[in-house]
Amino acid sequence: MKRLPVIISIVCLVAAAIIVGFAYKVTRDRPMGAVSEAGISGAVTSHGRADIGGPFNLVDQDGQPVNAHILRGKWSVVFFGYTYCPDVCPTTLQTLAAVKQLLGPRGDEVQVIFITIDPARDTPATMKAYLDSVGLRGAIGLSGTPEQIAAAAKTYKVFYAKKGTGDDYLMDHSTLSYLMGPDGSFRAPVPYGLSPEQTAKILREEMQRGV
Repeated sequence: MKRLPVIISIVCLVAAAIIVGFAYKVTRDRPMGAVSEAGISGAVTSHGRADIGGPFNLVDQDGQPVNAHILRGKWSVVFFGYTYCPDVCPTTLQTLAAVKQLLGPRGDEVQVIFITIDPARDTPATMKAYLDSVGLRGAIGLSGTPEQIAAAAKTYKVFYAKKGTGDDYLMDHSTLSYLMGPDGSFRAPVPYGLSPEQTAKILREEMQRGV
């Protein structure tokens, strides 16, 4: 019976990845403004960009309140994780640091938004020290109340759950990153485990498509 929570967590993670992947396929396969008419009902369904991302109200690593307007004007890679994460989070952030270098001058057009899913431990000060330690220039770390984090995660279809008790608990969470355009809209999923070169290719192609 102890294996049941683990199995449920794995199923949720896989489901979240499938949802985002399908949404991205819709985004890529259908042009903006394309519509399909629903037969005899006369209803019209609009197919625009994938419904990922949306309003949020959080606090950055300097303790300043921020919202989704922080995405405007730059390409943003949004990633949900936590500073006590032993593997996925540091690997992802280190990969993104390498990606910014691979992009050359265009790397300055990309900002990394790291949103914690562990607000109980990840205060703004903790987020600031963590980002400084991974050497990700210009990264923005966001925290907030549990309710604010839950609301932000919901808009990005992110799964997370506490695993264990005591001070050394871990967090199960989605591993995808989300590339957002300068207009704040979702552009592409960035899977975990890609090399810096593969990740840079995704960003470069989307940036070439333009706003």
